[in-house]
Amino acid sequence: MRVSDIGEFGLIELLSREFGLPYPPQPGARPRPGLLVDLGDDAVVTARRDGALVWTTDTMVAGVHFLPERTSWESVGWKALAVNVSDIAAMGATPHLALVTLCLPADHLVDDALALYRGLRQAAEAYGVMLGGGDIVRAPVFAITVALSGWADVPALGQPRVLTRSAARLGDVVAVTGNLGDSAAGLQLLLDGDAFTDEAHRLLRDAHERPQPAVECGKAAVRAGVHCGIDISDGLVQDLGHIARASNVGIRIDAARLPLSDALVSIYPGRAAGLALTGGEDYQLALVAPPPVMEALIAAAPCRVTVIGEVVHYEEPRVAVVDETGREIPLSRGGWDHLST
Repeated sequence: MRVSDIGEFGLIELLSREFGLPYPPQPGARPRPGLLVDLGDDAVVTARRDGALVWTTDTMVAGVHFLPERTSWESVGWKALAVNVSDIAAMGATPHLALVTLCLPADHLVDDALALYRGLRQAAEAYGVMLGGGDIVRAPVFAITVALSGWADVPALGQPRVLTRSAARLGDVVAVTGNLGDSAAGLQLLLDGDAFTDEAHRLLRDAHERPQPAVECGKAAVRAGVHCGIDISDGLVQDLGHIARASNVGIRIDAARLPLSDALVSIYPGRAAGLALTGGEDYQLALVAPPPVMEALIAAAPCRVTVIGEVVHYEEPRVAVVDETGREIPLSRGGWDHLST
């Protein structure tokens, strides 16, 4: 059955059921906690809350951001929400409310749309996100856009405590959460048509298709006093370059200190460091802070945090990667650029 067979509102009813929501809502039904007006009107209305509101949005397009012939629709749904959750994590905030826009070809299968929403629901439940509604439009190619709000901690009579790209200072150290390079390796395996018959290959595929944003680690970083951070979506070197330019500093990375998984090293031993430096879509966090602050975070963080470099003075803002001898390693690219050829 194609989406054109049941129409927009028939599809909305089925997709709402995937989140356990009746559509249209029953007369007199009470809105969900945190909402004053729930799904079914032209917009949702949230209850007021003390705190700073954080917003982000991201889009995934078939054939550009995922391979529809190689990726399950559940995984597409998971990742569509997870990449937005990662942006909230990069601010040290807590994700809250999502709005979803679907661009669907008329011959898109209803079962695929339902599988997509199962993946969305799984990610929403994992990260405490409420689905507030959205929009469905006809389009020549599949795309999904998620707009996600979150809450930043605000101390009494203070400014919101968030991570920004412009707060790096000379003498700070640079650290990352988790492992790097696994997602890029998983994408390479998908492009190569890998059968994913062993655990190492499956771990890399899952890192690409079902990223696990470091929300709790971002919040722990804010509590520890870290002020500078970014999520690693376009490649470590490129994303750290955003921090270098925003803070007007240099950043030096020690390639030997990169956290690499056993799966990555076993499958791509000669390419592991390169994938970690420029591969992208890890959706881990890069954090920059004075050494004592970073030490406190490492001791208290709910995830692994690895120091990989430091903030230094260069003639211009840039990121340099050095080997174990201190010699700079030339890189042909820093990461992904949506519009570059």
